[in-house]
Amino acid sequence: MSKIRTDLLLLVSALIWGFAFVAQRAGMQYIGPFTYNAIRFAMGGLFLIPFVYKKKVYNKSTAKVNFKYGIILGLILFIASSFQQIGIIYTTAGNAGFITGMYVILVPILGIFIGKKTFKSAWIGALLAILGLYFLSASENISMNFGNLLVLVSSLFWAAHVLLIDNFAKKVEPLIIACIQFLVTSVLCFIAMLFTETSTLEAIYSAVIPLVYGGLISVGIGFTLQIIAQKKAHPTHAAIILSLEAVFAVVGGILILKEALSFNTFVGCLLMLTGMMISQLWKNKNRSAELLEN
Repeated sequence: MSKIRTDLLLLVSALIWGFAFVAQRAGMQYIGPFTYNAIRFAMGGLFLIPFVYKKKVYNKSTAKVNFKYGIILGLILFIASSFQQIGIIYTTAGNAGFITGMYVILVPILGIFIGKKTFKSAWIGALLAILGLYFLSASENISMNFGNLLVLVSSLFWAAHVLLIDNFAKKVEPLIIACIQFLVTSVLCFIAMLFTETSTLEAIYSAVIPLVYGGLISVGIGFTLQIIAQKKAHPTHAAIILSLEAVFAVVGGILILKEALSFNTFVGCLLMLTGMMISQLWKNKNRSAELLEN
């Protein structure tokens, strides 16, 4: 696989995930957050099954380990996606994209607590990101700040998810645990949906386009392209390109949802993007690439 093709696959993944924030917010007009996530993760998990079967990556000797790690990842993914999806109700797609993108900086910071050394650029990136978050929220009302806070909590769990994958990927088959975690997340969302939401087939049908995008394209195709590309791409280089999902989230919010780009929002986005890029590009000797591998 050529370097150009690898970069293009990563860029397509970032674009898909960025516009997914628009689909997620659009889906909330018809169904609740748990209903949306339950269906889209089920679609994503089912989408991966043929690839698992075709590549014949299933191995009975490692099935127990795969299921164990897949269930753990599914639980974390459920928490992260739930906070994010509920938060999107109260904030813009652009804000959600950038705040979620803070996981790129939070990964090395959280890594300190599990014995992984961080690097100086992470602290600089974190300060810039926090300042950017202030600008994103400063001109909003309380409900919007509440949404930003929920998405920020989700970014903590996305960071934990990245660190767990970094640990598990060396021990299991990525496609299998990806499939398992999506299906586990779907089941947990269905359970939460039964207790908190009431959805009708008519409402689900009305949200079919956001569901198809969020399930087949974002969860299924986006994740698969990332795996294919990262077989050849350096993890730090891949993370830089994938972090552009935040930029595409803002672009999607403006083009599709007609969300306004205020001066504060522009400054906030610029600061957060700068923080992400600095945390990725400024390397040191302490294996920064390993901490940020997705």
